[in-house]
Formats: sequence, structure tokens, C-alpha cells
Amino acid sequence: MSGQIELLDRTLAGARTEGRAALVAYLPAGFPTVEGGIEAAKAALEGGADVVEIGLPHSDPVLDGPVIQTADDIALRGGVRIKDVLRTVREAHAATGKPILVMTYWNPVDRYGAERFAAELAEAGGAGCILPDLPVEESEVWRKAAEQHGLATVFVVAPSSRDERLAKITAAGSGFVYAASLMGVTGTRESVGAEAADLVRRTRAQTELPVCVGLGVSDAAQAAEVAGFADGVIVGSAFVKRLLDAPDLERGLAGVRELAADLARGVRR
Repeated sequence: MSGQIELLDRTLAGARTEGRAALVAYLPAGFPTVEGGIEAAKAALEGGADVVEIGLPHSDPVLDGPVIQTADDIALRGGVRIKDVLRTVREAHAATGKPILVMTYWNPVDRYGAERFAAELAEAGGAGCILPDLPVEESEVWRKAAEQHGLATVFVVAPSSRDERLAKITAAGSGFVYAASLMGVTGTRESVGAEAADLVRRTRAQTELPVCVGLGVSDAAQAAEVAGFADGVIVGSAFVKRLLDAPDLERGLAGVRELAADLARGVRR
């Protein structure tokens, strides 16, 4: 069963054929509301994102900076559940036909049941899962379930990852490799830094998978810089900030659409 992973592969390969990086947007489910989160994911894709990652809000988001933590907190206080995350995936994919992944810490998936989560994510039209805190050594149960349901398993690599570690992580993953551009939590940065380019170079030496860079990109100039050396540019906090700073949902969605269009121009420079 190939599932939506093929759509993800085709999308990333298509961007490469066009001589550009793919634009990957991140937005948490349930923020500012479940319906608002669905509309935000659609707005990012309609604005120019190639792929969307839907975050599963977590009470202890170790990798997330203050902007995403604030959004997660709003979503959790609003009572967001895994069924709402899956609904967000289903509706965003149905409306746009584009690949949607879930980004989640391992604990909620483990509690829900890996097989059940994989089956329901695939049924919702999801393309895969990014699991930033799941060690490769402990990932077999998830990877088997994901493979069975045609889902990608995206692992995160960091500048601190040594080459032999990169080889192990990339051999276990599918879809793409998420390269964290710097040590630390998510958030917009003044510059994305040379560490990211070096990490991409070292990761590419170990795998044929596309390498997408996240953590820190917030505007078209930074997107263009990262697109110069990576297969994909991942943007999260900047999208979330547009919704947080907007006086109402309508203007927040307009901001998301506008940012996606700006970043889409950036990755095509």
C-alpha cells in the first residue's frame, strides 16, 4: 500500500524539477480554533505552500519556541483532541489535494496506539508523520505501522548529529529529512546561519532523501537563502505569528496567505 507518501515524493521531486526548493508550512491543529486551524492550513496551501505540517499540540513542547507554545496552549485550552488533528488533515487535503503531514511528539501517539494512529492518519489522507523526539532505535513499532499504511516517517537531524548518526537516522526515514538549522527551539531568527548549509551537505552525503531545513525562516530573503542549499524550506513560527497578531481570524488568514505567497516567491529566486 503506497498511500499518500507517493504524493509527498512527487511534490518534492516536482519542485526539484522546477529548479527550486519546496515550501513547507507548519500550523498547529486547533489554533485559533479547530475550524480556524483548518482554514489556516488551506490558506497556506492556497497561498503557495507545497506541503503542510499539522502540529499536534502538546503540553510540554520541548522543541517549540514561545510563539508555537502560545498557539499550542490556546489549542489545548480550547479542548483540541487527536480526532481534531485528523479532521484538520482530512479537510486540508480534501480541499487542496496537497500532501499533509502531522508533526507530533511521540507520547500522544504511543498512548493512542501507533497502529491505530497510522491507520486513521492514512484514512484521513495524511502523507506521514514527523516525530522530533522519537529515537531511531525505538521507532520500529511506529515505522512498521507507517509502512503498512503508506505513510512517511520523517526524522529530525541537528547540527550536533555526527556523520555515523546521520547515516543511521536517514536509513530509517522516508519522505524527507528534517534538518534543524540550529541548536535550540523553534522561532524566527535574524539569520539562518552557516550551520544549516553544513548540516544539509553532510546529510546529503548519507542519503538520497530530500533534505528540508526548518527552525528560523521568517521571510522571503531567508527562504531564498535556504533554498540555495536545501530541497525544502520549513516555516512555522512566522505563520503562527500572523494568526496571533491579527485582530480577527479573517485578517489572520489573509496574513497567512500573504506570507505563503511571499515565501513561495523566495524559494523560486
